[in-house]
Amino acid sequence: MSIDWTKSMQQTYEFYEVDPGTWQNKRKLNMFTSSSIERDLEAETLGSASFSLTENLHECYVRTYIVANQNGASRSFPLGTHLVQTPSDSFDGIMHTYSINGYTPLIELKESQPPLGYSIKKGTNILTAAYRLTKEHMRATVIEPKTDSDAVLQANFVANDDDTWFSFIKDLLQNANYRFEVNQMGEILFAPPQETASLQPRFTYSDDNSSILLPSITVEGDLYSIPNVIEVCYSFKSGYLYSRMSNRDESSPISVQNRGREIIKRIKNPDLMSTSSQSTVDRYAKVQLQAASSLSYKVSYEHGFNEVTIGDCVRLDYERAGIVGEKAKVTSQSIKCSTGCTISETAIFTKNLCGKITNDYTGKEA
Repeated sequence: MSIDWTKSMQQTYEFYEVDPGTWQNKRKLNMFTSSSIERDLEAETLGSASFSLTENLHECYVRTYIVANQNGASRSFPLGTHLVQTPSDSFDGIMHTYSINGYTPLIELKESQPPLGYSIKKGTNILTAAYRLTKEHMRATVIEPKTDSDAVLQANFVANDDDTWFSFIKDLLQNANYRFEVNQMGEILFAPPQETASLQPRFTYSDDNSSILLPSITVEGDLYSIPNVIEVCYSFKSGYLYSRMSNRDESSPISVQNRGREIIKRIKNPDLMSTSSQSTVDRYAKVQLQAASSLSYKVSYEHGFNEVTIGDCVRLDYERAGIVGEKAKVTSQSIKCSTGCTISETAIFTKNLCGKITNDYTGKEA
């Protein structure tokens, strides 16, 4: 049975202690009164959680579910799996309320360190090594990468004295252009970064009558560092080549005309062929101006629960805010486990604002 998140339903929450040996639910916990879950691609361990309880709870893994009841059928969806630690106790004269913080399973990799001088030999497959080390140093299920990646170490990879297993494996993965991921079951995965343009939207947020999107939305885009002029200076033994390309297109919001000034980025001696000509330098300058004209927009909004998570692509169709058909990548979520399960979400989309480019040396369109 699938849930139609745009239709009415009843929602409840369930909490389970997780057996660290099997990574399965061990027992249902009934002392939880509220919780909130944070997911964040920029957070070191990709998220956290906080809980309120009527009884104290020993250190353990807790898995949180939302249970949706619709048209007489019920389905459970995991929201996250967290290691709970550091309880605090408040007493109002009648009853105790316990507050406790939760951490993603990646926290375990931060709690121990490689031996001094530990290294991995040159030529070792990076993903194979990362999988083995992660599996050896944490209790969570680690998903073996399903890839034919042949990325190997180009030199011995040596741990720093202050490395934890987390920082060591994270840096190791970067050599293959991979990173950690954590799913809602608390399982650890390895994944390459993906461009938003290559992803299919998992959900469309719109402002029509069936939308789960709440009315308020914030859009931020910082034009500060975006140039509208590129200068390239290329020196060689017998002289130099110079190119100057500018955005003077009145339809472009970042053009010289619309911003009222030139914002210049100068590139000296780029890595070009030794036989470079004026046309080569001109083409390079044009490409650099086009590439530098992309602006990332951060969109913040709230919506009712669905199965979207960080790293997913969504389509934004919020015409009243001037956003139509934009594919965006979700970068953070704050989930309130209360009535309605409101999710505060942030997503990023990119627009190229470059218009027609003028060669300032010839005065003609490039």
